[in-house]
Amino acid sequence: MIENLNKYVDHTILKPFAQQAAIEKLCAEAAKWDFASVCINPCNIELAKKLLAGTNVMVCTVIGFPLGANTTAVKAFETADAYAKGCDEFDMVINIGALKDKKYDLVRDDIKAVVEAAKGKTVKVIIETGLLTEEEKVMATKLSCEAGAHFVKTCTGFAEGVAEVEDIALMKANVTEGVKVKASSGIRDFAKAEALINAGAERLGTSAGIAIIEGAQ
Repeated sequence: MIENLNKYVDHTILKPFAQQAAIEKLCAEAAKWDFASVCINPCNIELAKKLLAGTNVMVCTVIGFPLGANTTAVKAFETADAYAKGCDEFDMVINIGALKDKKYDLVRDDIKAVVEAAKGKTVKVIIETGLLTEEEKVMATKLSCEAGAHFVKTCTGFAEGVAEVEDIALMKANVTEGVKVKASSGIRDFAKAEALINAGAERLGTSAGIAIIEGAQ
């Protein structure tokens, strides 16, 4: 049994058609199960903050999502706006094309701008593992650490690939001390969640948090 399994879960809904009722349900579930956070689109931050007031559940949003192809200035502004609305954690997508072009300064500076706009709050960097070679995964992990990120994260769930044990182990082996790893996409049961945690994941982005907890029991 994994201790405090509920606190690994970022209870997630990022579908573009998610309506208010879905956010209300997500927050009620997160409060009931005392999950680490809810992960929602930026337009729902203020609603989630209101619904989760008085709980220990954090509000997490996504930046430059899902493509990562926004300009750095836009990502920084989006982060600052979310911060002003009370957001607790920020999951940003890297500039994937720039990484593949080996424009490492651009990738690092892009992440750093979000870290600075988050003013010390947790930033998780989505490297989109399903689109990367092993060498690119390692480089993306290292650049995220250099830029001051708190987590590196596998996938958006909108592109190819899901969280894989091998990728978590690779990312874990290449983070600097204190930087954590988040697994996201395709985590639907306790067996998968347990394998990812055992490989080094310290947070799970999933819409199946309840099923995972109940499976553990």
